[in-house]
Amino acid sequence: MAHETHANTLPAELGAPAFVDGWKTRALAIGSVFSVIAVVLAVADGSIDHVLRAWLLGLMLTFGFSVGGLALLLVQYCTGGKWGLLLRRPLEAMSRTLPLVFAYWVVVAFSLKKLYLWAAVSDVSAALKSGWINEAQAHAIEFKRPMLNPGAFIWVSLLCFAIWAFYTWRLNDLGLQRDAASPATTPEWIKRFENISGPGIVVYAITMSAAAIYWVMSLDPTWYSSVYGLLFLVGQGYQVLALSIIVAVSLSKGEPFRTILRQTEQHDLGKFTFAFVMLNIYLAFSQFLIIWSGNLPEEIPWYLDRFKGGWGVIITLDFLFHWLIPFTLLLSRDLKRNKKRLVRVCQWMVFAKAFDLFWLIEPNFKDAARNLHFSWGILEYVAVPVAMTAFWVAFYCTQLKARPLVQTNDPHVAEILEAEHVDA
Repeated sequence: MAHETHANTLPAELGAPAFVDGWKTRALAIGSVFSVIAVVLAVADGSIDHVLRAWLLGLMLTFGFSVGGLALLLVQYCTGGKWGLLLRRPLEAMSRTLPLVFAYWVVVAFSLKKLYLWAAVSDVSAALKSGWINEAQAHAIEFKRPMLNPGAFIWVSLLCFAIWAFYTWRLNDLGLQRDAASPATTPEWIKRFENISGPGIVVYAITMSAAAIYWVMSLDPTWYSSVYGLLFLVGQGYQVLALSIIVAVSLSKGEPFRTILRQTEQHDLGKFTFAFVMLNIYLAFSQFLIIWSGNLPEEIPWYLDRFKGGWGVIITLDFLFHWLIPFTLLLSRDLKRNKKRLVRVCQWMVFAKAFDLFWLIEPNFKDAARNLHFSWGILEYVAVPVAMTAFWVAFYCTQLKARPLVQTNDPHVAEILEAEHVDA
C-alpha cells in the first residue's frame, strides 16, 4: 500500500475549466456536419420518414440525459453520499438542458400522423377494409382511442414537461441558495432537499412512464407491458451514470475536479453503474420470459417483429453491446479504478443505449417489422441522433460553465479532500 498525496483545500477557482469551451466548439462542429449528412441521406432516400423515426430516437436519448439527470439528482438528495459532491452540479446542468429537449419534442408533436398509426387512422373501419391495418390493430386503436389521440398526446406531454421544469427550477434554485447560506444551516438544507426529492422521485416515475408510453410504446398500438416504463427508468440511470463518469473524469484534467475526484469515489461510481447494468438485464429478460412463458397471441407479435426477417442479428448484437460487454468489463476492480478504461466502457454504454433504442423503435413500422433491410434512410439512425446529441452536448457545456462545479457547503467536502490509501 502506498499513501497518495491529496490537496486538503479546495482550489480558489471552482468554475468549469476553459477546455469545456473546446468541447462545445467540437460538439457544434459535429452537429453541423451530421446535420448536412442527414439532409443528403434524406434526399438519397427520397423520404422524410426515416428522418422522423431517427429524430424520435435522438429525442429519447437526449430526454434520457436531461430528465434522467434530474431523477438521479433527486435520488442523490434522498440518499446522500460523497458521490453527490462530484455529480451534483453536472446533474443540475443536465436537468437545465430540458428546453432543448422540449424543442426536439415539438418536432415529434407536429409529426404525429407520420410516426403514430393511431394518429394517422381517423376512420378505423375504412382503414381495416382497405387493408391498411389488421384486425388486432383496429381493435387496439378503437379500444385505446380515449388515451391514444392527438389531444391527449400533446396535453399529457406538456403536463410532464411542466412538472419536470418545476423540479428543475426548484432544485437548481435551492442549490444556489444553499451555497450562499451559513454552513451551520446544512442539516436544515439536507432535510429540505429530502422532503422535496422523496415525492419528486415518485412523480418522476409516473411522468417518465407516461412519456415512454406515449412517445415510444404507442408506436405499436397493440403492444402493452406492465414494466415498460420501468425499463426506461432503469435505462435512464444506465445512460446518465455512464455520461456522468465521462464528464467527471474528463473534468479531472483540470481544477476543481482534479482535487475532488479521488480513486475511491471513481471506483464507487463504477460499482453504481455496474448495478444499473445488472438491473437492466434483469428487467428486460423478465419481460421477455413472462411473455414467452405465457405464449399469448396478442403479446408475442411484438417480439416476433424483432426476431424474424434478419432482426435476430440486431437483438443478438443488442444483448452483446447493451448488457454482456459492459457487465463483463465492469466486473473488473482494476478497470473501475483506471480512468481511461472506465471512460471507454462508459462511452460504449452510451452507444449501446442508442443501439437498443433503434431496436425498440424501427420494427414498429410496417416496412421494417420482420424485415431488416438496408436503405439510405436507415442510415438516418446514425446521422440524426448524432447531430441532435452533439447539439445537446454543446448546450450542456454552456450550462456546465454557468455555475461553480462544487457546492462548498456540502458536509462531505472535508472528507473528500482527505488523502487516500491506494494500491501501489
